Amino acid sequence: MNQPQHELSQIIQQYGKEFIREHPQPLFHLRTLHAIAQCRTMAMGGHVDACDACGHIRVSYNSCRNRHCPKCQSTQRERWIISREQDLLPVNYFHIVFTLPEPLNQLCIRYPEKMYNTLFHAAWETIRAFSADPKHLGAETGMISILHTWGQQLWLHPHLHCIVPGGGTNHQGKWKQAKGDGKFLFPVKAMSRVFRGKFMEKLRKWAKSENISLSRTLTDGLYQHSWVVYAKQPFWGPQQVVEYLGRYTHKIAISNHRLKSIENGNVTFTWKDYRDGEKRKVMTLRSTEFLRRFCLHILPAGFVRIRHYGFLSCRKKSFLQDLQRQLGASPSKPEKLSWQQICTLRLGYNVEICPICGKGTMVTIQRWLPGRSPPLIVQTVEKRDRRNKNQQD
Repeated sequence: MNQPQHELSQIIQQYGKEFIREHPQPLFHLRTLHAIAQCRTMAMGGHVDACDACGHIRVSYNSCRNRHCPKCQSTQRERWIISREQDLLPVNYFHIVFTLPEPLNQLCIRYPEKMYNTLFHAAWETIRAFSADPKHLGAETGMISILHTWGQQLWLHPHLHCIVPGGGTNHQGKWKQAKGDGKFLFPVKAMSRVFRGKFMEKLRKWAKSENISLSRTLTDGLYQHSWVVYAKQPFWGPQQVVEYLGRYTHKIAISNHRLKSIENGNVTFTWKDYRDGEKRKVMTLRSTEFLRRFCLHILPAGFVRIRHYGFLSCRKKSFLQDLQRQLGASPSKPEKLSWQQICTLRLGYNVEICPICGKGTMVTIQRWLPGRSPPLIVQTVEKRDRRNKNQQD
């Protein structure tokens, strides 16, 4: 993939101070913005590599590893996928999306941790209730759920992407296939009503316990509102599930490749209009408004946005392996790979091979820690790289 022309870190570096003056942010938002702005810069520390064949020198800066950073997701995503591949069953999987209505957005902004936890719990309780009902399945199932909070224009749009296997285990621990010939799992309209009821029950109890007033207009409107539970095209085998996981698990609100220009205090980016045949369109926002929308999607510190339920939860690993054997699959223990191995095996490039001669191995000759001055050789290499870039341009 080609390198993006612009990066989120540039927007923060150029307009971050102005944004914070206009829109004061909580501490964990400021920490996130600071980490993204410094990602893969001298301030993060790094190392100097030299080719043992041709002598080429390369400088690499450390990444911030923040989960909201668009430059830090590739290896983390692939490492997570490798672990999840070991948990797949040779059955059909379903993709179900649970979405919170827009009137709840203000509560999500004020109480993100509570609202998003409630979303997770209500979605799982809905799936579990339908799975346990003999009319629909009559078995225990599992679920992997992934929280996304954004829409294409960066507005707040909290929803869960859920992966649910097409069946479950009965009281004897035997696999029971879902009804519907693999075309659907549970009736969507019925799930929507149950999901609304479970979420609203939890919301009311929490508001009462915290002495938070919910207006009658809000609650009446939410009960009258049509809550969206959307069942997408079912997966036809484990390989499709893996491809899906690669697209969705470590997504962030916006990727660097969608940024088209940063100039005159404005940010221009592309977005996909799903209401108009998924056409690619362009939007321009003031830089401070762009950062305000981005910050709507910074999750509270320590908040878990990918969760596993039922027999797909971590505490039922041995049960899942027995189930894999029952269905004819061979459970295997995931190999612990270094980030260099992941780049080679999963991302298609070997960071240890010299990019100039293609024969030698890049060997680390110097390191420096975050906050320390880089070695003098770094300045020389940076000048060389800038000169080469200018010549190419």
